[in-house]
Amino acid sequence: MTAQRRKLGQNGPEVFPIALGCMGMSGMYGATDDAESVATIHAAIDAGVNLIDTGDFYGMGHNEMLIGRALHSLRQQVLLSVKFGAQRAPDGAWLGFDSRPAAVKTALSYSLKRLGVDSIDIYRPSRLDPTVPIEDTIGAIAEMVKAGYVRFIGLSEVGPENIRRAAAVHPIVDLQIEYSLISRGPEARIFPVLDEFGIGTTTYGTLSRGLLSGSQPAAAGDFRAWMPRFKGDNLTHNRQLVARLREIAHGKGITQAQLAIAWALAKRSSIVPVIGARTRAQLAESLVALEVKLTAQEIAEIEAAVPAEAVAGTRYDEGQMRMLDSEK
Repeated sequence: MTAQRRKLGQNGPEVFPIALGCMGMSGMYGATDDAESVATIHAAIDAGVNLIDTGDFYGMGHNEMLIGRALHSLRQQVLLSVKFGAQRAPDGAWLGFDSRPAAVKTALSYSLKRLGVDSIDIYRPSRLDPTVPIEDTIGAIAEMVKAGYVRFIGLSEVGPENIRRAAAVHPIVDLQIEYSLISRGPEARIFPVLDEFGIGTTTYGTLSRGLLSGSQPAAAGDFRAWMPRFKGDNLTHNRQLVARLREIAHGKGITQAQLAIAWALAKRSSIVPVIGARTRAQLAESLVALEVKLTAQEIAEIEAAVPAEAVAGTRYDEGQMRMLDSEK
């Protein structure tokens, strides 16, 4: 597919306007199929997608090993974005974050091995470690850049102050943060700082974890079942918002998922949505969004019909929301 590439910030690489997020290929949304996951990665590359996003804690390493198999002979065609720092127990429980310099280098060593690569293109702490100055964390990654194991440094879910502190240590190419039609928090305080420092944005949750596409949480193993927006009365209310989006999309002859992605692409030229397609069918549907062109008037009409403040429930549960530096 021919699509104009977008540059990740002032100092980053040029990438296809949509990235492939692989988290869902490792059980976060229920049962998965490794063969279909690999086929989806290959289909994305064939379509021109050249940025693949993962985390070393997705499936406790399963996701990286899966990507490593998929990229066996295709490494030179893609850029790898890897998040690190989240700590997990054998039963999958979340234990916090570790971004100490020694932990940074240890995590990187294991990621290189699991992915089967000599270097990682964009390396980023998954969250802010409140016990470690961000200067120490970014400084450790900068050492790995100098040593040739990392090409670029990114951030994830940090607020204005820590974006500034990180950028003072080493150039940052992008911030990864949730952003969608119904999760527009970054617009007020974070996007202006990114513009100030010439930092790009890779946004996840463009479909609000499937809420905007009408996806339903699986019966077992789907972490969305514990998320406020997918619970009880909140879900009932939010489905009404989705119905409005569906009406607008059908009027344009597209799906609501395609409209939600097209909206994100149209909002800022610095945004590269990370789309968590688990199947080739989901990927194909998402890529159609690149052909959808929205006028300023259409964007305003969409936002009026589906106002962010109308969504019921926060994007994470109360405990996780407290840990997000981007929400402080």
